[in-house]
Amino acid sequence: MGIFQTLMKNKELIPLAFFISAAATGALSFGLYALKKTDVVLDRNKNPEPWEMVDPTQPQKLITINQQWKPIEELQKVRRATR
Repeated sequence: MGIFQTLMKNKELIPLAFFISAAATGALSFGLYALKKTDVVLDRNKNPEPWEMVDPTQPQKLITINQQWKPIEELQKVRRATR
């Protein structure tokens, strides 16, 4: 209870504690979000080639302006032949 007693004694520290805890929560949640993205590999035993699972019709950039994604015919033929 030492932290709460200090905050109740010095009420000007309450906004500082709020912003620090909000920043720590945001950093933790972004870190967990980044670990779930397709370009981050944590377990190479289950999926040793993660680039095979990337959808070519879905853009992988942060921002795409006036760009259309079309499947490559040769790639589709090779993918069908190897499956």
